[in-house]
Amino acid sequence: MNRTLYTLLFHLGLPLVALRLAWRAWRAPAYARRVGERFAFGLPDIRPGGIWVHAVSVGESIAAAPMVRALLERHPGLPITITCMTPTGSERIRALFGDRVQHCYLPYDLPWAAARFLGHVRPKLAVIMETELWPNHIHQCARRGIPVVLANARLSERSARGYARFGKLTAPMLAELSWIAVQTEAEAERFRRLGAHPECVTVTGSIKYDLRIDPALLQGASELRSQWGAEARPVWIAASTHAGEDEIILAAHKALLKQRPDALLILVPRHPERFGPVFELCRREGLATVRRSTGEPVSASDAVLLGDTMGELLFLYALADIAFVGGSLVANGGHNLLEPAALGKPVLSGAHLFNFLEIAAQLRDAGALVEVADAHELTTQVGGLWSEPKRSMAMHDAGLDVLKANQGALERLLGGIARLLQR
Repeated sequence: MNRTLYTLLFHLGLPLVALRLAWRAWRAPAYARRVGERFAFGLPDIRPGGIWVHAVSVGESIAAAPMVRALLERHPGLPITITCMTPTGSERIRALFGDRVQHCYLPYDLPWAAARFLGHVRPKLAVIMETELWPNHIHQCARRGIPVVLANARLSERSARGYARFGKLTAPMLAELSWIAVQTEAEAERFRRLGAHPECVTVTGSIKYDLRIDPALLQGASELRSQWGAEARPVWIAASTHAGEDEIILAAHKALLKQRPDALLILVPRHPERFGPVFELCRREGLATVRRSTGEPVSASDAVLLGDTMGELLFLYALADIAFVGGSLVANGGHNLLEPAALGKPVLSGAHLFNFLEIAAQLRDAGALVEVADAHELTTQVGGLWSEPKRSMAMHDAGLDVLKANQGALERLLGGIARLLQR
């Protein structure tokens, strides 16, 4: 498939795109708002001539945050425009940066929409986070002489096989990228095999290792636990959970309550549309549950705190003693394991970690990560860590050591971006 055929099929598929958007809006009403932006109509006022950063959703927005903060400091005269594709990503961008950046949705990958968007933003440089590759957007940048960076790039073997099936579309698209800053050598080789120019591919590492924890966050978490009277209470968190995982986690927590009746679970569903259903699930399971969004304090009789707010995940991790990272008991590929590790938490996950194979392997080999298969193993590991403080501290130290050993990717990425801006 070449780009012309891809564009034709995209146009023919627009009714299906509309139906999918309507279905999403039914589940999460925020999808019904700002629809015009998805076709490059009704874009907000934007000061042109800066840096355009695309972070498809929440995870990529979080990963991009250290880079964006550094760009704001190092290039204060350049406006930064951040685009995403989801309402949750939009909320996270606004929570992270407020008015310091410009923001809108990225239009669909139609040539006329991409052209209207670029005509409105007129960036000097485009930075795409991870592997959100859109042929028409990249081609329209190339036509205008706008350098495009694929930052913190990752490409699994499975994804590479998928791209390879459409080589006539993929190879020209990758050849139009100015620089691919990739996380590992194995991924670099996959990009080269798919058609990226070898001289444009550099292994810079993952900027997720360059996470810096604000001491004020740790202090705030300590103070809140003190307000709850929970300094000595065993607390664990299950974060970024997906459908099919909450039942497993609640079963583990009920088993833990038999061992430690004062145990508290902080349960954080990945998507806002699941906050209500998961709250009802907790209630049906007979667990006294308080919603974080209400601002009510957690009492000694509460068994679950539902993390139903946006932009607070690091703070909620800081409240806990042990962290389970979701999207991994089901075949979703997992979520960022480095956030709890950076906070010194022993990290648990399921076995489905194909989105984070390299990070998971490093944490596992260092002794900072333990994988579990079901509620029984989860119960055993959480309970064991509470009763074995030396083992918990060893995992704490191992996770921090992994982060320290792999830091520096952000500086390498920023250096490459600066060189492209100077061209």
